[in-house]
Amino acid sequence: MARHNSKKLKIWQESIKSVSMSYQLTKTFPDYKKFNVVSQMNRCAISIPSNIAEGFSKSTNKHFRKFLENSLGSAFE
Repeated sequence: MARHNSKKLKIWQESIKSVSMSYQLTKTFPDYKKFNVVSQMNRCAISIPSNIAEGFSKSTNKHFRKFLENSLGSAFE
């Protein structure tokens, strides 16, 4: 698999948008939700593009697919 800039991937770009949306949404949550729900939502959101970028750096398509599966799991979480 040829190495390129993962930031050019449409899936990575869209996942970064979802991170921004998550942070904007969770800012509106009440204070008592901040340490549980807010934290979990934001960690899941940032995990998606992070896994895509990490998988893109791996040496085989098989490894890349595994990281894409991890990203999908974070999205469902």
